Amino acid sequence: MGAYGDRADALERAFGPLDDPANPLGQDAILAADAAGRVPAGAEEVLDAHRFNAEFVPAELGGGLSRMDGLGRVLRPVFRRDASLGFGHGLNCFFAAAPVWIGGSAGQRAEVAGHLLQGRRVAVARHEVAHGNDFVREEFTARPAGGGFLLNGSKSVIANASRATGLVVFARTSTGGGGRSHSVLLLDRDGLPEGRLTDLARRPTNGMRSAEFGGLRAADCPVPGGALVGEAGGGYELSLRSSLLIRGLIPSIVLAGADTALRTVTRFAVRRRATGRSPLDVQHVRDVLTGAFLDLLLSDCLALVATRGLHLMPRQTSAYAAAAAYLAPKIVAESMDEMSAVLGEESLARDGAYAMFAKQLRDLPVTSLGHAGSAGRQVSLLPQLPFFARHVWFNDAEAPAELFRPHGDLPPLDPAGPALLGDSDPLAATLVATDGLLGSDGLPGEAPGERGALGALTRALVAELGELRTAFAGIGADDRAALVDPRSFALADRYALVLAAAACLGVWREQRSGGAAGAFLADPAWPTAALYRLCRRLGLPLPERPAACESRVLAEVLARLHGRRSYDLYGTGLA
Repeated sequence: MGAYGDRADALERAFGPLDDPANPLGQDAILAADAAGRVPAGAEEVLDAHRFNAEFVPAELGGGLSRMDGLGRVLRPVFRRDASLGFGHGLNCFFAAAPVWIGGSAGQRAEVAGHLLQGRRVAVARHEVAHGNDFVREEFTARPAGGGFLLNGSKSVIANASRATGLVVFARTSTGGGGRSHSVLLLDRDGLPEGRLTDLARRPTNGMRSAEFGGLRAADCPVPGGALVGEAGGGYELSLRSSLLIRGLIPSIVLAGADTALRTVTRFAVRRRATGRSPLDVQHVRDVLTGAFLDLLLSDCLALVATRGLHLMPRQTSAYAAAAAYLAPKIVAESMDEMSAVLGEESLARDGAYAMFAKQLRDLPVTSLGHAGSAGRQVSLLPQLPFFARHVWFNDAEAPAELFRPHGDLPPLDPAGPALLGDSDPLAATLVATDGLLGSDGLPGEAPGERGALGALTRALVAELGELRTAFAGIGADDRAALVDPRSFALADRYALVLAAAACLGVWREQRSGGAAGAFLADPAWPTAALYRLCRRLGLPLPERPAACESRVLAEVLARLHGRRSYDLYGTGLA
C-alpha cells in the first residue's frame, strides 16, 4: 500500500488546504465552479500532472492499478473536494474500461489503456438492466452488416459523452429477451464516419453539477466486427462482472465526501459563542458527531473487505461487494441528514465557512447511485442467501486475517477472476469465530472487563445470523417469487448490517495483533460503539449504552479535526 499512500498524499498536497481562502483550489473556488457548472480552474491540470487516469489502467498495461483497496484510497483526496471532478475526470473512465479489462482482447485492452495513459477519456453507455435507475430508458441497437454492425439509437445521459475518445457501448444485438440480448462494443470515436454519431444536449443535474452528463445519437453508424468485446450476447454478464470491481469503490467515494461533511459540522460544533458555550455542549450534537464517524468507519471496513476480497478470495467476494455498495451510501445518507439538523440553516449555505456541506449533500445521491441503484445491489445479494443458509452459515471457515489489514500486501488482481455467486461466506464466519473468542479466554492483550458489552453485542448479532439462516433456509433456490418479496429485501438489509459488524470486528482484531493503522483502531471502544449502533438499528436486545466508548470515539473525532487527519481507517494527514 506504500506506493498508493504516497500517491494519495501527493494529490492531497497538490490540491492544498480545502479551508484556505487563498488556495486557488480551495473551498471557495470549488463552490464557485460548482455553482457555475464548470470544473474548477486548474483542477484537471493537477490530476493530469499526477497521472490520475493511469490509476485506472492495470499495471501490466503501463498504468498504476495493482490493487483495488489502493485505488479506493487514491480516489479520496479528489472526492473529499469535488465528486464532479473525481467522477468526470477519472472514475467514470474506470466504469467504462472495466468490461474491457475483463472481457476484451489484448488489442482492445491496449487501445483503452492508450486512451487513458495519453490523457484521453473513455465513456460508457450502459443498458437499462445494468443501471436500474431512471437515467436510462433508451438504448442502442446493433444489427449485423458487412462483417460488422450498424449502430442505431440514443442515450440522453452519458457521463463525458462529448469529451470521450473511446466509447464502450452496451447495445441490443438480439430481439429476444433474457440474458443474451445485449453485447458490448468498443468504439474509437475518431475513426467513425462523420455525422453518424452525434452529441445530444447536456443534461443539468442537482448533484455533481460540473460533471458533463450529455447524450449520443447513432444513425446507421457502421461499426467494425472487431469492436465486439467478448462474445456476442455477453453484455449482461460483462456488466455483472464489471460491477464486482466497481461496487467495492462506492464506499470510498461516498465516505470521502462525508468526511468533508463531518469535518465541516465538527468545526461548526466546536465554535464558541459569545456566551462561552458551543453546540458541542449539547449531548445530541455529540451523539450525531460520534455516530457519523462510526458510520464512516463501518463504511470503510466494508470497503476494505470488498476490495481486498477481490484479490484474496475472488470466489467469495460478490456478496460483500453488493453489501458494501448498498449499505455504505444508505447509512452515510442518514448520518448526513442528522448532521444537517446540527448545522441548521447553515446546512443550506451556498457560501461561507460551512457551504461545503450542502455541496456534499447534493452530490451524494449521484455518487452512490450513478452506476446502479440500491435495489439492484440487493437483488444480486438475494439469490446467494438461501444457499448460504442451507450450506454455509455456522459451518464455514473464517476469512483470512489479510482481509482486514489496511496496509497488508495482496496477491495480483485478476479482473476476470471474481465469481458472480459466492460459494461460501467467510466474513459471516469471522463474526461467529469472534463471538467464540470473546466468550472464552478473550483476545491477546485484552484488559479485564473489556469484553462485557462487546461480547453481548456480538452474541446478539450471531443470534441474528441464526434467525436469517432460519428465514432463508426455507426459500428454494428457484423460488423467484420469494426472492422478490419485500420481506426478503428487508432480510437482505439485515444481512448487510451483520456483515458490517463482522468487518468491523475483523479489522479490530487485526489491529490488536499489531496493525499499522494506529492505537485507536486497536481500542475496543470503536467496535463496541459501532456494534451498539448496528444492533440498535436492527432492533436487537441491547446492553447498557457504552457511554465511555462513545466518549473515546468523540475524542478521536475532535483529535482528527485539530490534527487535520481523515475520518477513515487510515487517518491520513490532510493539507
